[in-house]
Amino acid sequence: MFEQSSMMLTNRILEKSLDATSLRRKVIANNIANVDVPHFKRREVNFESELRRAVAEMEQSKRPVPALTTDPRHIPFHVPGDIDGVKPRVNLDFTTTYRNDGNNVDIEKEMVDSAKNMMRYNSIITNLNHNYRMLKSAMKSVI
Repeated sequence: MFEQSSMMLTNRILEKSLDATSLRRKVIANNIANVDVPHFKRREVNFESELRRAVAEMEQSKRPVPALTTDPRHIPFHVPGDIDGVKPRVNLDFTTTYRNDGNNVDIEKEMVDSAKNMMRYNSIITNLNHNYRMLKSAMKSVI
């Protein structure tokens, strides 16, 4: 009953975001732990831009460009976005160097990123709790 609702789509997005914040916490902790290692290159997690692209593709798939494919081997004009296929990616930053030993970890930036990630995590948890309370309330009213 609730599987195809927008609330469940929101929950799937929030759960994916929660996975990304968990991975981001691990990556930031690894960057901080290696702040004094020569030639260590920092890593960062890319997730939000991929999620934004998938959501935009989902919106476009609701109003596809009319096109006729007469053969199953034809390339489709539009492939709908898939939220479940979006995964956080860890990128290695080779482009910058802050110190003479080749390390590019800036401890202040990592601490700010850690605080932002914690606020993002708390916000996601709050929204998930709210959605589950609404779902529980709706299920009580149906029964």
